[in-house]
Amino acid sequence: MKLLAGNSNRPLAEAISACLRTPLTKANIKRFADMEVFVEIMENVRGEDVFVIQSTSFPANDNLMELLVILDALRRASARRITAVVPYYGYARQDRKIGPRTPISAKLVANLITVAGAHRVLTLDLHAGQIQGFFDIPLDNLYAGPVFETDLRESLNGDELVVVSPDVGGVVRARALAKRLDAELAIIDKRREQAGVSEVMHIIGDVAGRACVLVDDIVDSGGTLCNAAVALKKEGASSVHAYCTHGVLSGGAVARIASSPIEMLVTTDSIQATEAMRVTRNIRQLTIAPLIAEAIMRISEERSVSSLFT
Repeated sequence: MKLLAGNSNRPLAEAISACLRTPLTKANIKRFADMEVFVEIMENVRGEDVFVIQSTSFPANDNLMELLVILDALRRASARRITAVVPYYGYARQDRKIGPRTPISAKLVANLITVAGAHRVLTLDLHAGQIQGFFDIPLDNLYAGPVFETDLRESLNGDELVVVSPDVGGVVRARALAKRLDAELAIIDKRREQAGVSEVMHIIGDVAGRACVLVDDIVDSGGTLCNAAVALKKEGASSVHAYCTHGVLSGGAVARIASSPIEMLVTTDSIQATEAMRVTRNIRQLTIAPLIAEAIMRISEERSVSSLFT
């Protein structure tokens, strides 16, 4: 087994490497003057089982192209099996046609990864489950739920919890965490008038006097979470915490979260934290390196990955 890391999230790759006690394969990954990606694998990978660790986070197009070039280099170097480990799968929110003459970019990215040379994909908390069907190669979708459960039991132990889905689309995810914690479930019904702007309508469920835990897969602008937190506080919630797998946090999201009623926003390190995130009092990251490392080991040894979550 060999591990190879792109440049999108080097700290996570190094943490996974430490968990597996396997050094990262040496590679020269650089840009030419016109920003073309160049990759040279510095070790022999012929006949090897290679795992490429690369999130397609900001800058999404650069990191995606870097992943594709690495996959092509490995394929041409006769690697036996190539697994693309993509903790954050970019373009996942473009998983269907939202209007006439619009693309399904999540499917396009799946095609690109397959054609570039990947034999299988390992990812974390896909935005939509149907994206698994966009691939004609095996895909393992990991869940951050167990990591969140452990942290919640340590940080909010003794509080009367209620897990809250910030929208109807996230109910399955919130219900799964609520079941793990033996907590009740609440749902926020919202109406989005235009892209990037959400309006909270009303809350389904009893949140008065309880510690509310908002659960989502992606936090981008932070508007949905902040509006939800305000609504929960108005309904009498004793505290509001948020757990989101992928901390995209673009634009003024960090400042928005910092000034919101959210006591703590917890994300995973599927996307490398910015300096603004690191210094903000109510944002912190949990590492998913042990989870991904265990999944990599199981794939390499041809063992079950789904049993990680049973």
